[in-house]
Amino acid sequence: MNHAVNSAADARTHLTPAVVETVDTTYLETLVGYNARRAALTVIGQFVPRMAEYGLRPVDFSILSVIRHNPGVTSRQLCDVLSLLPPNLVGKIAGMEKRGLLLRRPHPLDGRALGLHLSEAGHQLMDQAENTAFELEKDATGALTATERKTLIRLLQKVYRP
Repeated sequence: MNHAVNSAADARTHLTPAVVETVDTTYLETLVGYNARRAALTVIGQFVPRMAEYGLRPVDFSILSVIRHNPGVTSRQLCDVLSLLPPNLVGKIAGMEKRGLLLRRPHPLDGRALGLHLSEAGHQLMDQAENTAFELEKDATGALTATERKTLIRLLQKVYRP
């Protein structure tokens, strides 16, 4: 009997033409993932065109920023901290090295590993790119107070760094 009620409701939903004037996203807006994705799309939508002048995609920016703030970091450490697969990082590192943005040097503790360092050109590029990122973050979060922005960052970090 319950099955018949559900079937009738399904039939009405699928067979009755409807005109949607206002799309209801109320349920989706209760989900962390939906809201995080919408916020990320807004920020990335501003990030991509502004970083294009530096030839950087979001992952490139993240890689160079980690290297800048952690001179000598290894590829393995980069993969761990940025959740990247090693085969994906290899090509990125090679491309950045070819652009003259970074250098590989022997690791002081592990003879098999290479530490990654920004070149002078890499430092100059990241000076500009990180300033641009700072400005675009201010623009993208303009509706938030400084305290709300810090709280948002702290709460998001609690989701991916429990």
